[in-house]
Amino acid sequence: MVVAKSEARRDATAYFRSARLLPALITVLGLGYCTWVVFWPQSIPYQSLGPLGSFTQYLAGHHHTLLRNGYWLAWLIHAGESLCAIVLCKHKGITDPWARLLWFLQTFLFGVASLSILIAYRPKRQKRT
Repeated sequence: MVVAKSEARRDATAYFRSARLLPALITVLGLGYCTWVVFWPQSIPYQSLGPLGSFTQYLAGHHHTLLRNGYWLAWLIHAGESLCAIVLCKHKGITDPWARLLWFLQTFLFGVASLSILIAYRPKRQKRT
């Protein structure tokens, strides 16, 4: 019986869930495309991308500074979300260092797709005796 309680406590302190595939994929593809547009706009096959290509070509040609600033702002927001994930881990009783590191990295890479899972997590409160 004691082992079961310690196992339950261990699971609560090491809680980690992977982000859902579709939101994570959208985030990665979006940031990847932005990276491509900001750093290598001359290599993009604009005509092959249809309306997205035309819009991207316009932005890259006329508002490159805005794109570059928006790109770095997006990464800054992801860094802030990662720090928020660390604080949430503390408040929700996730004390395992490996779980905290995983939450930090996953939130940095996938943003709100990861952070929303941590926000929704409701740990079971231990009864105090």
